[in-house]
Amino acid sequence: MAPIGTFWGIPIQRQTKVICAAAAVAGLELEIPPVDFFVTIKSPEYLSKFPMGKIPAFEDNKGFKLFEVSSLAPESGLLGKDASEAALVDQWVHFGETEIAMFSYEIKALVAGYLGPYSEEMHKINLQRQARALKFLDEYLATNAAGYLVGDKMTLADIAIAAVSQQAAQVTCGVTERAEYPNVFAHYDRVTAHPKVKDVFREAEFVEDVVDIQG
Repeated sequence: MAPIGTFWGIPIQRQTKVICAAAAVAGLELEIPPVDFFVTIKSPEYLSKFPMGKIPAFEDNKGFKLFEVSSLAPESGLLGKDASEAALVDQWVHFGETEIAMFSYEIKALVAGYLGPYSEEMHKINLQRQARALKFLDEYLATNAAGYLVGDKMTLADIAIAAVSQQAAQVTCGVTERAEYPNVFAHYDRVTAHPKVKDVFREAEFVEDVVDIQG
Protein backbone atom coordinates (compact mmCIF):
# COMPACT_ATOMS: atom_id res chain seq x y z
CA MET A 1 0.00 0.00 0.00
CA ALA A 2 1.29 3.45 -0.89
CA PRO A 3 1.60 6.01 1.94
CA ILE A 4 -1.56 8.04 2.50
CA GLY A 5 0.56 11.12 3.17
CA THR A 6 3.48 12.56 5.12
CA PHE A 7 3.57 12.71 8.90
CA TRP A 8 5.99 14.81 10.95
CA GLY A 9 6.55 13.78 14.56
CA ILE A 10 9.14 12.54 17.03
CA PRO A 11 8.90 9.03 18.50
CA ILE A 12 8.99 10.06 22.17
CA GLN A 13 6.07 12.46 21.77
CA ARG A 14 2.76 11.14 23.11
CA GLN A 15 0.70 12.48 20.21
CA THR A 16 3.10 10.96 17.70
CA LYS A 17 2.73 7.58 19.36
CA VAL A 18 -1.06 7.79 19.11
CA ILE A 19 -1.09 8.58 15.40
CA CYS A 20 1.59 6.08 14.43
CA ALA A 21 -0.08 3.33 16.45
CA ALA A 22 -3.51 4.12 15.00
CA ALA A 23 -2.13 4.07 11.47
CA ALA A 24 -0.35 0.76 12.12
CA VAL A 25 -3.47 -0.89 13.57
CA ALA A 26 -5.52 0.34 10.61
CA GLY A 27 -2.95 -0.88 8.08
CA LEU A 28 -2.25 2.63 6.82
CA GLU A 29 1.24 3.56 5.71
CA LEU A 30 2.70 6.98 6.52
CA GLU A 31 5.75 8.59 5.03
CA ILE A 32 7.70 9.80 8.07
CA PRO A 33 10.67 12.04 7.32
CA PRO A 34 13.35 12.55 9.98
CA VAL A 35 12.63 15.50 12.26
CA ASP A 36 15.34 17.60 13.85
CA PHE A 37 13.01 19.34 16.26
CA PHE A 38 14.57 22.79 16.54
CA VAL A 39 15.55 22.85 12.88
CA THR A 40 12.63 21.23 11.04
CA ILE A 41 9.83 23.22 12.67
CA LYS A 42 11.62 26.52 11.97
CA SER A 43 12.48 25.80 8.37
CA PRO A 44 10.80 27.95 5.67
CA GLU A 45 9.53 24.81 3.92
CA TYR A 46 7.82 23.51 7.06
CA LEU A 47 6.42 26.89 8.08
CA SER A 48 4.97 27.37 4.61
CA LYS A 49 2.85 24.28 5.28
CA PHE A 50 2.28 24.70 9.03
CA PRO A 51 2.72 28.33 10.13
CA MET A 52 2.24 27.44 13.81
CA GLY A 53 5.53 25.56 13.58
CA LYS A 54 4.32 22.63 15.67
CA ILE A 55 4.44 18.87 15.48
CA PRO A 56 2.83 16.48 14.97
CA ALA A 57 1.47 17.45 11.58
CA PHE A 58 0.16 15.66 8.51
CA GLU A 59 -0.21 16.37 4.79
CA ASP A 60 -2.07 13.92 2.59
CA ASN A 61 -1.24 13.15 -1.02
CA LYS A 62 -3.66 15.81 -2.27
CA GLY A 63 -2.09 18.58 -0.19
CA PHE A 64 -4.68 18.57 2.60
CA LYS A 65 -2.93 19.56 5.83
CA LEU A 66 -3.63 19.01 9.51
CA PHE A 67 -1.88 19.81 12.74
CA GLU A 68 -2.95 18.53 16.18
CA VAL A 69 -3.43 15.35 14.23
CA SER A 70 -5.60 13.08 16.24
CA SER A 71 -7.64 14.40 13.31
CA LEU A 72 -5.95 11.74 11.17
CA ALA A 73 -8.48 9.36 12.70
CA PRO A 74 -11.11 9.44 9.91
CA GLU A 75 -8.59 7.65 7.69
CA SER A 76 -7.97 4.99 10.31
CA GLY A 77 -11.31 3.22 10.70
CA LEU A 78 -10.89 3.52 14.47
CA LEU A 79 -13.78 5.88 15.16
CA GLY A 80 -16.38 3.28 16.07
CA LYS A 81 -19.23 1.80 14.08
CA ASP A 82 -21.57 4.81 13.86
CA ALA A 83 -21.91 8.52 14.59
CA SER A 84 -22.73 7.94 18.25
CA GLU A 85 -19.62 5.86 18.81
CA ALA A 86 -17.54 8.41 16.86
CA ALA A 87 -18.76 11.11 19.26
CA LEU A 88 -17.79 8.95 22.24
CA VAL A 89 -14.33 8.35 20.78
CA ASP A 90 -13.89 12.09 20.40
CA GLN A 91 -15.11 12.59 23.97
CA TRP A 92 -12.49 10.23 25.41
CA VAL A 93 -9.65 11.63 23.31
CA HIS A 94 -10.41 15.13 24.60
CA PHE A 95 -10.94 13.85 28.15
CA GLY A 96 -7.47 12.34 28.13
CA GLU A 97 -5.91 15.54 26.84
CA THR A 98 -7.65 17.99 29.16
CA GLU A 99 -8.22 15.99 32.33
CA ILE A 100 -5.11 13.80 32.56
CA ALA A 101 -2.30 14.68 30.14
CA MET A 102 -2.46 18.40 30.81
CA PHE A 103 -1.71 17.88 34.50
CA SER A 104 1.20 15.53 33.82
CA TYR A 105 2.72 18.25 31.63
CA GLU A 106 2.03 21.03 34.10
CA ILE A 107 3.44 19.19 37.11
CA LYS A 108 6.59 18.22 35.24
CA ALA A 109 7.04 21.79 33.97
CA LEU A 110 6.25 23.28 37.38
CA VAL A 111 8.91 21.19 39.13
CA ALA A 112 11.44 21.88 36.37
CA GLY A 113 10.91 25.62 36.71
CA TYR A 114 9.49 26.16 33.23
CA LEU A 115 6.38 27.91 34.61
CA GLY A 116 8.17 30.39 36.80
CA PRO A 117 8.55 30.10 40.58
CA TYR A 118 7.50 26.74 42.00
CA SER A 119 4.09 26.65 43.69
CA GLU A 120 3.32 23.85 46.13
CA GLU A 121 -0.33 24.87 46.04
CA MET A 122 -0.54 24.49 42.25
CA HIS A 123 1.33 21.19 42.39
CA LYS A 124 -1.21 19.79 44.84
CA ILE A 125 -4.18 21.18 42.90
CA ASN A 126 -2.94 19.62 39.66
CA LEU A 127 -2.42 16.25 41.37
CA GLN A 128 -5.91 16.38 42.85
CA ARG A 129 -7.54 17.26 39.55
CA GLN A 130 -5.73 14.49 37.72
CA ALA A 131 -6.55 11.99 40.46
CA ARG A 132 -10.23 12.87 40.15
CA ALA A 133 -10.11 12.12 36.41
CA LEU A 134 -8.18 8.88 36.85
CA LYS A 135 -10.67 7.68 39.47
CA PHE A 136 -13.55 8.45 37.11
CA LEU A 137 -11.80 6.64 34.25
CA ASP A 138 -11.04 3.64 36.45
CA GLU A 139 -14.67 3.36 37.53
CA TYR A 140 -15.90 3.71 33.97
CA LEU A 141 -13.60 0.96 32.68
CA ALA A 142 -14.87 -1.33 35.44
CA THR A 143 -18.34 -1.18 33.88
CA ASN A 144 -17.26 -2.29 30.39
CA ALA A 145 -16.84 -6.06 30.25
CA ALA A 146 -14.95 -5.86 26.96
CA GLY A 147 -12.31 -3.69 28.60
CA TYR A 148 -12.43 -0.95 25.98
CA LEU A 149 -13.73 2.61 26.16
CA VAL A 150 -16.19 2.52 23.27
CA GLY A 151 -17.95 -0.65 22.16
CA ASP A 152 -16.28 -4.03 22.24
CA LYS A 153 -13.09 -3.41 20.29
CA MET A 154 -10.16 -1.04 20.17
CA THR A 155 -10.74 2.48 18.90
CA LEU A 156 -8.65 5.63 18.70
CA ALA A 157 -9.93 6.46 22.18
CA ASP A 158 -8.18 3.43 23.65
CA ILE A 159 -4.88 4.24 21.96
CA ALA A 160 -5.08 7.89 23.06
CA ILE A 161 -5.92 7.01 26.66
CA ALA A 162 -3.17 4.38 26.76
CA ALA A 163 -0.67 7.05 25.73
CA VAL A 164 -1.98 9.38 28.42
CA SER A 165 -1.72 6.60 31.01
CA GLN A 166 1.84 5.85 29.96
CA GLN A 167 2.76 9.50 30.37
CA ALA A 168 1.12 9.72 33.81
CA ALA A 169 3.00 6.60 34.94
CA GLN A 170 6.24 8.38 34.11
CA VAL A 171 5.42 11.51 36.13
CA THR A 172 2.47 11.44 38.53
CA CYS A 173 1.59 7.77 39.06
CA GLY A 174 4.11 5.76 40.99
CA VAL A 175 3.62 2.20 42.23
CA THR A 176 1.14 3.28 44.91
CA GLU A 177 -0.94 5.41 42.56
CA ARG A 178 -1.05 2.78 39.82
CA ALA A 179 -2.43 0.32 42.35
CA GLU A 180 -5.27 2.76 43.04
CA TYR A 181 -6.33 2.64 39.37
CA PRO A 182 -6.16 -1.07 38.47
CA ASN A 183 -8.61 -0.82 35.59
CA VAL A 184 -6.77 2.10 34.00
CA PHE A 185 -3.50 0.21 33.92
CA ALA A 186 -5.14 -3.09 32.95
CA HIS A 187 -6.56 -1.15 30.00
CA TYR A 188 -3.07 0.18 29.25
CA ASP A 189 -1.68 -3.35 29.28
CA ARG A 190 -4.47 -4.60 27.03
CA VAL A 191 -4.01 -1.87 24.43
CA THR A 192 -0.22 -1.99 24.38
CA ALA A 193 -0.27 -5.79 24.09
CA HIS A 194 -1.51 -5.36 20.52
CA PRO A 195 1.64 -6.09 18.47
CA LYS A 196 1.30 -3.00 16.29
CA VAL A 197 0.70 -0.72 19.26
CA LYS A 198 3.53 -2.33 21.21
CA ASP A 199 5.95 -1.65 18.35
CA VAL A 200 5.17 2.06 18.58
CA PHE A 201 4.79 2.52 22.36
CA ARG A 202 7.76 0.28 23.19
CA GLU A 203 8.74 -0.56 26.74
CA ALA A 204 8.17 2.37 29.05
CA GLU A 205 10.06 3.06 32.26
CA PHE A 206 7.44 3.81 34.89
CA VAL A 207 8.43 5.74 38.00
CA GLU A 208 8.46 4.09 41.40
CA ASP A 209 7.51 7.33 43.14
CA VAL A 210 5.75 10.44 41.91
CA VAL A 211 7.53 13.73 41.24
CA ASP A 212 8.02 15.15 44.75
CA ILE A 213 6.09 18.07 46.10
CA GLN A 214 8.73 20.61 47.08
CA GLY A 215 8.53 22.63 50.21
